Amino acid sequence: MSTQQAPAAIAIVGAGPCGLTLARLLEQHGGIDYVVYDRDESATSNTAGGSLDLHPATGQRALQDAGLFDDFKRVARYEDTLFTILDTQGVQHLRIGEGRDAPEIDRLQLRQILLASVPEGKIRWGHALAGVEVDDATGKPVLNFANGSRVAGFKLVVGTDGAWSKVRSLITPSKPQYTGKSYIETRIRPENPLYALASSVLGRGSTAAIGNRHGIFAQKQGDASYRLYLGFETPEHGLRAGGAYDISTPAAAEATRQSLLTDEHYGTWADTYRQFIGQATDFRSWTLNSLPLAALLAEEGGWTHRAGVTLAGDAAHLAPPNGEGVNLAMTDSLDLAGRIIQWAELAEGERSEEALDRAVREYEAVMIPRGAKSIGEGKMMMDPMFAEDHRPFVDLLNSFVAAAMAEHAPNGDAH
Repeated sequence: MSTQQAPAAIAIVGAGPCGLTLARLLEQHGGIDYVVYDRDESATSNTAGGSLDLHPATGQRALQDAGLFDDFKRVARYEDTLFTILDTQGVQHLRIGEGRDAPEIDRLQLRQILLASVPEGKIRWGHALAGVEVDDATGKPVLNFANGSRVAGFKLVVGTDGAWSKVRSLITPSKPQYTGKSYIETRIRPENPLYALASSVLGRGSTAAIGNRHGIFAQKQGDASYRLYLGFETPEHGLRAGGAYDISTPAAAEATRQSLLTDEHYGTWADTYRQFIGQATDFRSWTLNSLPLAALLAEEGGWTHRAGVTLAGDAAHLAPPNGEGVNLAMTDSLDLAGRIIQWAELAEGERSEEALDRAVREYEAVMIPRGAKSIGEGKMMMDPMFAEDHRPFVDLLNSFVAAAMAEHAPNGDAH
C-alpha cells in the first residue's frame, strides 16, 4: 500500500461538534492548514443525535469565538431549558431550569451550523479510520483508512473521533468500559396518535422518570417530536443481535417492546408510560460506556504524551451522561485552537514542531483535569439515575442547584 503525503499540517479525525469546532476556529485564523477526516459518506448521511444544551462558559463561548453565535441563537430553543423529575407513576417531584441560560439545540442543527462554516474542500468524507501507527523513521503518526488510503507526514493529528477513537491507542491503552446500563431510544412524532398525550405529560424541555432501577428520559426536539430513552441494567450482549433486547429486525424490535412492558421492566409503571412504550417508533439501542479515570493519569499507566498527537472530546475523556459532554468537547477545541494559533503566529524561526509540541502539552495540562472531573461526575450520577426511586436523583440535583447558588452569591451571603 502506497503512503500519501499529508495534504495539510494538521489532521482532525472526526467531524462531530468537537472536530468541526476546532476546524472552524483554525479556519478563522486563515494561516493554518488543516484537513478533517470523517467516516460518514457525505455531509448529509448522518442524521442521528438528540438535543444538546449549550452552556454560557463552554459551548456558547466556543460558538461566540467561532463567529457563529448569531446562527446558534436563530435555532436555539430557550423555552426548553426546563428539567423535570417524576416517579414511576408520573408524579412530579422537582422542576428546575426555567430561564436558565442553557438553550437546547438539536445535534443535527449544530452540526449543520458548523459544517456551513468550514470550506467543503477541507473535509474528506468516506474516510473511516481503521487504525494508526507510528512511522519508525520519523516518529510521526500514520493514518490507515478503511477505504485503503494511507496518509503520513502531519505535524499534528487530533483525535476527535468519539467514544471508540482509533487515535486514542497512540496515547493510552485504555478503552471504554461498559457501565452495566443501556438505553433503548424511541420517538413519539407529531403524527403519532399519542402525541397530544405526550405533549401534555412531557411538555417542554426534558424529563426523567425514575424508579425500580429503571428510567425513562425524554427530550423535546426541534421538530416538536419527543425522544424517549428507556434506561435499564442489562449485560452488554443483551443489545446485540440475538440478545434479550435485540432490535435488529422489525420482529425482534416488537418482541423487545413486549419484553419492556412486562413487570420486570415497565409493567408496573403508570399507564401513560406503558402507552408511550407501546406506541413509540424508531427504536435504536446503545450502551452507556465510560473511560476509566486511569486513562487520563500517567502515573497509572494511562495517558502518555506523544509528540504529534493529541485527543479532544469523548476521544479523550468519554464519561457517562452528565450534561457536559458536548460542552467540554467544544471547550477542548477552543483551548487547543487558541494554542495552535499562538504557535502559528510565532516568528518563522520560532515556529518549530518542538514549539507546537509545547503548545499541545499546555493544552493537555488543562484538558486532562477537566476531563477527569467529568468522568468522576458522570459516574457519580449513574446510581441516582437508576435508583429504586426518584429521591436520590432529586437530592443530587438539589445539591447541584445549592452549590451553583452559593458560587454566585455575593461574599458573605452563601449560606
